Amino acid sequence: MSARVDIREVGPRDGLQIEAPLPTEAKLELIEALVATGVRRIEVTSFVSPRAVPALADAERVAAQLDRWPEVAFSALVAGMGGVRRALAAGMTRLEYVVSASDGHSRANVGRDTEDSIALIAPIAELVHGAGCELEVIVAIAFDCPFDGPTPPERVAAIAARAIAAGADSLSIADTVGTATPRRTGAVVDLVRAAAPGVDVGLHLHNTRGQSSANAWAGYLHGIRRFDASAGGFGGCPFAPAASGNIATEELVYLFEDSGIATGVDLDATLDAARLFSRLLGKPADSNLLRAGGRLTPAPAPLGR
Repeated sequence: MSARVDIREVGPRDGLQIEAPLPTEAKLELIEALVATGVRRIEVTSFVSPRAVPALADAERVAAQLDRWPEVAFSALVAGMGGVRRALAAGMTRLEYVVSASDGHSRANVGRDTEDSIALIAPIAELVHGAGCELEVIVAIAFDCPFDGPTPPERVAAIAARAIAAGADSLSIADTVGTATPRRTGAVVDLVRAAAPGVDVGLHLHNTRGQSSANAWAGYLHGIRRFDASAGGFGGCPFAPAASGNIATEELVYLFEDSGIATGVDLDATLDAARLFSRLLGKPADSNLLRAGGRLTPAPAPLGR
């Protein structure tokens, strides 16, 4: 098996989208700290309605500053043609388009049914490829939906196959509400990889029920080599009840590096970035590793102990 995985840091987008808006300069400070970890792919913002997601209303201003870090591949999330045009005009070259695997979440998230979202993949791909850029389709609610109940794995695989046929360059499977377990993670991954053979497939995990590290390991054992994570474990979907944070980047790095699988990401620098994230948001991170420290660099003991 491959002894290396690729981690995409999604804190500046997924980690911030449910929070009160931060100043653009604070976001750039966070991005600089994340770049210092060695991560080479960062999902930096989302070009969606500023009324729906006010925390990311400064997407163009953030994008205008990204040439500070030419060594990093930045990407942005979009939800429709308007967002695609905005992102391309802002200079983004890697876009992620989300398709919810359930109609209930799709209506709550983007105001249309899943089938209508799938129908947009082809024109979005045409526009993105015409600009010389890349398109990833993320299949959200790939395990369960808070509105419609369990998501049939075959539905996820079918959407993945249709996304590739419509022009997507790569795929990600998203456990948006954090209900997956290792067995079901492996089953969905196997079906998606079979439906889209040879396609780069990633895994986007949330730790709502404490299963994200186990699910990441299951994904790895079933062939996934690309993972999303957020420093400090911040994040969550504003349109999915009880959808809490992502798998913490530092915990994913710890899991793989201690298992002999390289990430290219420095653990101490990631812990520093998670601490900065926590200070900027003014609240503690939901990260066990940040609370306890690494294996050889434990966290300082609380005062009075």
